[in-house]
Amino acid sequence: MRAAKLYKSMNLSIFTLVMIFLYIPILILIIFSFNDAKIIVGWRGFTLKYYAQLFQNETIKQAFWNTMLIAGLSTLISTAIGILTALGLENKSFSGRRGLMALIYTPLVIPDILMGVSLALLFNFTRVNTGMITVLIAHITFCISYTIIVVQSRLEGFDYSLVEAAMDLGAKPSAIFWKIKFPLMMPGIIAAALLAFTLSIDDFIITFFTSGRGFDTLPIYVEGTIRRGTITTINSLSTLMIGATLLLVVLTKRIRGSLFNL
Repeated sequence: MRAAKLYKSMNLSIFTLVMIFLYIPILILIIFSFNDAKIIVGWRGFTLKYYAQLFQNETIKQAFWNTMLIAGLSTLISTAIGILTALGLENKSFSGRRGLMALIYTPLVIPDILMGVSLALLFNFTRVNTGMITVLIAHITFCISYTIIVVQSRLEGFDYSLVEAAMDLGAKPSAIFWKIKFPLMMPGIIAAALLAFTLSIDDFIITFFTSGRGFDTLPIYVEGTIRRGTITTINSLSTLMIGATLLLVVLTKRIRGSLFNL
């Protein structure tokens, strides 16, 4: 009994240390986004000027809209393809199911840099000019696997007795799908879309190899800005992105809670 309590306290202590290690740098970043100093060498006083500079910077605005556009389009397309593919993979008798599943899992296990280089070589070989379209194709490529797996996991726990009951009552296949199956799939679809959106916003390596010159997303812009040694507005930008992420998490939980209560 005593050993069990000691084991639990040790696990709790390790967990606490890990959480501190993960969140202290984020807390420092948020605090120093209000620091009146160009170089982080200490606290120089409270200021909001870097937030003002952030909203006046046209380059950041353009990078932000590029990021949102790519993330939004790649999320819509990859989620739609993921839903259709997951529904198709429900057919256990499909002869090419194992091969297709192997292809789906491949982007999850290969390194991002390998995928970025391979896509860059493909675009170069086909003489496609890198830019928004190539970045969009790249993001759809690696997001599809995640959306398929998330939606498929939702279908694995699907209660098909509801479908059978609806068929016995004479419901048409289209009515069964839209009124029974699709609403029950919705939590998985939302989770897949949010995962794809997050992965797209966060991606740097694959975007770096497929974007070319003249089309920057936020991760590309942030990397270039830090390389030049200017991090004051980046702290402010990161703080706003953290706040937006937390807001998105809260909204998602409320939406999923309302769906499960239907």
